Parts: sequence; structure tokens; C-alpha cells
Amino acid sequence: MKETEKIELKKSTSELKEALKSIVAILNKHHKGELYFGVKNDGKVIGQDVTEKTIREISQAISSNIDPIIYPSVEEIKIGKKSCVKVTFSGVDGPYFSNGRAYIRVGDEDKKLNKNELEKLILKRKKEYWDQCYSDIKLNQIKERTLKNYVKKGRIAGRITFNYKNKSSTLRKLGLIRDKRLLKAAEVLFCDENLLEIQAAVFASKTKTTFLDIKVFKGNLFSLLSQSEAYISEKLNWRAEIKGFKREEIPEIPIEAIREALVNSLCHRDYYRQENNKIAVYKDRIEIWNPGTFPHGLEPKDYIKNEVESVLRNPSIAKILYYSKDIESWGSGLRRMYNLCKSNNLKIEFKNTAYGFNVIFFRPVSKTVEKTREKTREKTREKTREKIILIIQESPEITTEEIAQQIGISQKGVEWQIKKLKEEKIIVRIGPDKGGHWKIKK
Repeated sequence: MKETEKIELKKSTSELKEALKSIVAILNKHHKGELYFGVKNDGKVIGQDVTEKTIREISQAISSNIDPIIYPSVEEIKIGKKSCVKVTFSGVDGPYFSNGRAYIRVGDEDKKLNKNELEKLILKRKKEYWDQCYSDIKLNQIKERTLKNYVKKGRIAGRITFNYKNKSSTLRKLGLIRDKRLLKAAEVLFCDENLLEIQAAVFASKTKTTFLDIKVFKGNLFSLLSQSEAYISEKLNWRAEIKGFKREEIPEIPIEAIREALVNSLCHRDYYRQENNKIAVYKDRIEIWNPGTFPHGLEPKDYIKNEVESVLRNPSIAKILYYSKDIESWGSGLRRMYNLCKSNNLKIEFKNTAYGFNVIFFRPVSKTVEKTREKTREKTREKTREKIILIIQESPEITTEEIAQQIGISQKGVEWQIKKLKEEKIIVRIGPDKGGHWKIKK
């Protein structure tokens, strides 16, 4: 290992104060980087004692002393056979300060910024967007079929006036080539070889304790939209209605609202951060999350109730989605989702957190569905009850803890079942809890 403009090495957490300066310097120059504790600056791995307290102290030092606040990943790793700490960080809301001072990375050193340099950095940050930075991909990596289909869709929408000719001229007309180099917007929109992913999962209940299915979708932005929409559609409950002698399939949540949430999550996410977009399907709700916090000083209700100017985090991506009519107009997405759900008597919630933005669609529960669920729960309880009686028949001295382990449910669940069996005088306890045994009466 060796130090670079994006990698900093520290022999131990005794150098934590200096480490904070390095994090700030790298953020102000490159927006992201890595720092390792347990490695000397010449690259020699010496290791570091790592406990939960160590991880917590590093995280707290970063959140307390770096402004604006960032949310790094702090983890123990093995380099060779030695324990070290890896800190992965990113941020685009600079300039960043450590204990009130700003630094910039020069080679493998951290240089303190003077007043003029700081002013230049602030002006530069105001004009710099991730999607307008240069990409490392080449023209031959652009998926031509996706680009052709996009132009066709834009022409049908009436927002693109030219025909497709070739990759180069089309991307230039769309503003995705500058100085003969592709921009990052082109990378995520029309190239499958990018870092953009969506993690999707279906959970068995209202919590994340047990999942029934998990998928990771990869590809260009338009492919991800299609894959995600299809995935959620498969998990929805659908009902059939006859309208004008035609059978119409109606989903429990409007597909238009779900697609709007998916488009927003990819258009407005913070691409400087490394987290995946996430889709979570629960028994009672569907959540669509992205790592991009809401604009400072604004709330979701401002866009639902009022006419508020849209704050674009990725203006080039937003412009492309507008041309194809995947976005109807700036700042109208939340209102459209809200109105679609309201007209279908559905509850929707928008959650702005320190880590990202979440759209939550609450699934309707009909009386028929609830009755079916109750029947299923009753059958499950009955089967569990039968298993407990059989186990007690074979091993009268067995404990509730051992029964729980055999059946695969919680000990409290077993105790609840046994209480019911005792009340119904099906079983009785002979002797004390320790040393006694069960007897089946009927």
C-alpha cells in the first residue's frame, strides 16, 4: 500500500486528529477517498487494536469535527493477518472543514487553504455537478440500441426534434459530450458498465427479520427502471374489474406512482455516495429509497402543496429524462405521486433522513385479505400446537427452551401455546419447573 491523493495511511488512532485533516483535504479535492489506521505512511502494515469502542470513537470524531457533516463507512479489515481500520468517505457539499480549518490534497500531503484559495473552491463547488464531470468510459461502451430507443421515445413525446444518426452526434446534441469526452451522465444513462445498482428485497413480515427474496439489478438507468418496475409489479396484489365488457387488471398501488418514485430515486440520488438505491417490499408497505437527501431548507410538503422551484442535483440526467417524458415537469413528481395515491384512498409518506430520501407506499388491507391472513395464522398455530403435544409425548421432561429449538419458534411462542393447552386441560405439569415433567390428560 502507498499514500496517494485519494488514500491516506495512519499508524494508529493516536493520529486521529491528523486523520481528520486528511479526510477533509481529500474531500475538497476529489469528493471521496479512503483512510487506513494500522498502516505506516511508508506502506508497512503494523496493525491496530480494534474494538467496538475504537470504531465508535472514529465515527464520533468524524461526525463531531468535520463540517459539513459526512457519514463514512468505518470497519475492521484484515491486511495479511493484522487487524486494521478502513474508513471510506465521500461528500459533495464542500468545502469541508476540520475543526474550523479547510485543507486541500496535494500529492500525499494536506495543505491548509488560504482565504483566496477557499473563495475559489467555493465558487468552483457552486458550479460543479457530478453528472457534468468527465467520465472514463469510451464511446464504444455506449449501448447503441438504448440510445436509439431513447431518441425515438423523445421524438414521440415531441421534445426531441432530430433523428438518430450515430452515437457521437446524438450524444453531442444531447449535451453529453464536452471537449471530445463523455460526461458521467452519459455513463449512467446509456452504458451498462457503471457502478449504479438497485438492491431489491421482499420481506416476510413488517420488519427486516426474514426475507423471502433478494435481487440486485445492474445496467443503464433505463434498464434499471424497467427491471425495478417489473419486480414490484410481480409482488403487488391485483384485482380484476369488468369495464365496458372488458376485463381490466388493477394493481393495489398505481403503477404510475411507483414508476414516478423510481424515476425520482435515480434522477435525484447523490451519485458521489457509494450506496445502492433500495426497494423493500413488506407485508404492509413498499419502500423506495435513494442516497440523496432533500434540498436544504425544503420539505416534501412544500412540493405537494405549493409551487416550489425544483433544486436539481443532477441537471444533465434530469434534462435527458425530461426529453423522453420520463419526467413531466420540474418539481412535480411528489405532487403527482401524492395525488395518485389520494385518488385511490391510499396512504403515502415521504421521509427525508440524514442518509437519504424514502418514498413509502402503504398497501391496502381488504377484509377478504385480512380473513385469509387470519386463517393462515390459525392453521400455523394449530400445527405448532400439534407439534408441541407430539414432542411432550415423546419427551415428558423436555423444557420450553428445548421445544422452541426443535420447532424453530421463540420460547415465548412455546410458553403461550403451553398456557393455552393447560387452560384447556389438555396437558398438566407434574412437579416443579426443574425436575418435573409434563403429562397429557386428553
